[in-house]
Amino acid sequence: MSIIVNKKLNRKNQVGITLVEVLVALLVLSIGLVGLAALQVNGLRLNHSAYLRTQSTVLAYDIIDSMRANRDQARAGGYLLGIGVNKAAKDCSGGCTPSELAQSELAGWEANLAARLPQGNGSVTSLAIGTTRVVKVTVQWQENRGDITGTQELTVDAEI
Repeated sequence: MSIIVNKKLNRKNQVGITLVEVLVALLVLSIGLVGLAALQVNGLRLNHSAYLRTQSTVLAYDIIDSMRANRDQARAGGYLLGIGVNKAAKDCSGGCTPSELAQSELAGWEANLAARLPQGNGSVTSLAIGTTRVVKVTVQWQENRGDITGTQELTVDAEI
């Protein structure tokens, strides 16, 4: 009978949760939230890196499409461009020759590279293989994400 009485006394003395239990629960919750915040920051950083790669791909295919639209000039080498070489823009609103159009499109492409990518730069080289012409478009940008820093590069080869 004394055992039953002791159980009743123990239940009667323990009415709610103690301050220590609340602090332990708060500590466990805090550790979980800090881990969640770290995952969110890492996800944002990697998402930005993916965004820059997507922009570089879009820009590379943009100049390739321009070359395909002005194929004769592209095959003649009118779209060749080295890294760091700036083309002067030509106003083609009143009409222009295919050569002037190529220069204008290259200047616009360079402006887009600089505007959309951090320290964006690009080059276009060409190689004749038999009767086909293969162009190599290289897009470069600066990236700083924890594990990867420095110049990143995307190269696309296309047949014109």
